[in-house]
Amino acid sequence: MKVLRYLDPRADLTFKKIFGEHPDLTTSFLNALLPFKDGEQIETVEFLPAELVPNTPLKKNTIVDVRCKDTHGRQFLVEMQMYWTDTFMQRVLFNASKAYVRQLDKACHYSYLQPVYSLSLVNDIFEPKMKEFYHLYDIVNIEHTDKVIDGLHFVFVELPKFKPQSVLDKKMMVLWLRFLTEMHDDVREIPDEFIENPEIHKAVTLLEESSYTEAQLYGYEEFWDAVMVERTIKDDALKYGTQQGMKEGLEKGMKKGMEMGIKKGMQQGIEKGLQQGIEKGIEKGRTALMLEMAQKLKALNYPITDIAKTTGLTIDQIEKL
Repeated sequence: MKVLRYLDPRADLTFKKIFGEHPDLTTSFLNALLPFKDGEQIETVEFLPAELVPNTPLKKNTIVDVRCKDTHGRQFLVEMQMYWTDTFMQRVLFNASKAYVRQLDKACHYSYLQPVYSLSLVNDIFEPKMKEFYHLYDIVNIEHTDKVIDGLHFVFVELPKFKPQSVLDKKMMVLWLRFLTEMHDDVREIPDEFIENPEIHKAVTLLEESSYTEAQLYGYEEFWDAVMVERTIKDDALKYGTQQGMKEGLEKGMKKGMEMGIKKGMQQGIEKGLQQGIEKGIEKGRTALMLEMAQKLKALNYPITDIAKTTGLTIDQIEKL
């Protein structure tokens, strides 16, 4: 029996084939991942042009996007981000805002505006201090978070953090995220849960290598080569930045340490010198006082040994008076 080879669903080619050409799969995926309440689920979608901003080399290699809307006019922007960048969240905000504004033309009224949902699947960790993999951002009242402006909704999913056991009550969310994180080029056996679910099973069949032309497979390999190159560039830049930061920090630390050491040394030297000066002054004054006393006692013909015991002076010091 011929062993099937499957492609990775996170690549540009496969992601757009699954979620950019099959409305039923996209509908199932969005209903599973977006925070809809009862009665808000999507019935069906139609695909729209994906590009909202000019292409850039970084976007071409690391971001895969699909854009669609449902029968109510709500728009959905779905993106697969291979790794996080500092400007990614601002770009997502820009795209969603632009999609929201573009609904309005001279013939329409503000009341016709429909919500825009942005779903960003990030193949990287951008919130290392949070254990949650699912992040929902809404426009809310700070004091009364149940009060929401229904216009823009943002969902970010950190795929590396996802574990099936962390989502027990949302079966389809678990299946779709497992599909994205478990299916890759090395998979040869498909989990039973994937085969038993009609939507996931269909998505799996769309990953079969035999479904693509030679030219498409070449583009698929180019995508991953580009991702690897950019990952290397990012890692090298991070490594270089870390090394430079450590070097500069060490130099600044040594310089600051020397300055603080000199300053502290001078302060301690002054304090010690002052203390020693006071002690010497007291000692010198005491000696002068004892010499004066010894001289008077000697004039009164007191025995030298008794004068020495009384003043603490040596016999030699007393004899010289």
